[in-house]
Amino acid sequence: MTTINPLEDRVVIEVLDAEEITAGGIVLPNSAQEKPQRGKVKAIGPGRLLKNGKRADLSVKKGDEVFFGRYAGTEVSVDDVEYKILRENEILARRS
Repeated sequence: MTTINPLEDRVVIEVLDAEEITAGGIVLPNSAQEKPQRGKVKAIGPGRLLKNGKRADLSVKKGDEVFFGRYAGTEVSVDDVEYKILRENEILARRS
């Protein structure tokens, strides 16, 4: 397995699959599914460098499930696994 080490305040997220069944029980074909907007944090960077030379801690940690904007970040594929690399401020929410 290849390790991805994000820089600064970037976060590597493994994209979770889009929902295949609606709340009403209708099965959606791949062409009708929306782009996934949630994922699991796989790695975090050391944090943004502040003017005083210290690093700002990130508010997410490895293993968190997060939600992000539909077109946020950069999509990459490593070892046939889809990832998104985005800045911490592109993450909209964290599931508790």
